[in-house]
Amino acid sequence: MKLVRFRSTEEEKYGILKGSRVFGLRNSPFSEGWDQEAPELDETEYALEDVKLLVPCQPTKYLGVGLNFAGAARAMGRPAPEYPVTFLKPSGACIATGEAVEIRTFEGCDYLYEGELAVIIGKRAKNVPRDEALSYVLGYTCSDDITDRRQFQKDDLRLKGADTFGPVGPCIETELDPSDVRIRSWVNGQLRQDGNTGEMIFGVPYMIEFFSSYMTLYPGDVISMGTPAGAGQIHPGDVLRVEIDGIGVLENPVREIYYESPGRQPG
Repeated sequence: MKLVRFRSTEEEKYGILKGSRVFGLRNSPFSEGWDQEAPELDETEYALEDVKLLVPCQPTKYLGVGLNFAGAARAMGRPAPEYPVTFLKPSGACIATGEAVEIRTFEGCDYLYEGELAVIIGKRAKNVPRDEALSYVLGYTCSDDITDRRQFQKDDLRLKGADTFGPVGPCIETELDPSDVRIRSWVNGQLRQDGNTGEMIFGVPYMIEFFSSYMTLYPGDVISMGTPAGAGQIHPGDVLRVEIDGIGVLENPVREIYYESPGRQPG
């Protein structure tokens, strides 16, 4: 089942995506009364082209896992980590498919795309054992982890956390095996990444156990699971596309924004 959060001319709500049609849901899939086996429709129906897809959840945080694909670590000349390399983006970094990634360009700027599988937490999770972790997952979606690489080992928050640096979507697929799924990324129609989650060093159950051991995960929170080899630079005017088999396509243009304060230096 593919769940979407969308805006119609009347309201914002959740729905089920079937082909090119969206069927409205009476309740949020993150609500207490949600029954995934028998979701309750509200008798509304929309053409996909007539609605605006939103970020498919409303997270309190976007958690990420770095260097989590063995091939990507090798391509960077780095050993596979023995302990998860993690980071956090604020919820305000998240944008929907079709919305623009905004970057500031200046001499020496260096922004990176990273196509990834993202886990969407379905219910409150704290101190979750690994063998129960998947029961806390609502489903999975695509993410594009945007990085300001110039901030590496300089400013960890700006490295990952700027507005628009967390594209997520287009939908939440509730029936997916996260341990064996193909991830591909394109820039301007050119294939740049082609990997499989079978390369992940730390799997989804491990990371849910890991994060929930020291912080509470809330319904809608995002865990982005790392990227395969092939991540690279982006520039204004680029179109970024992430496709995950069984989920769909996340596509975002890249737009330049400018400093308005005279004398303020970027970086």
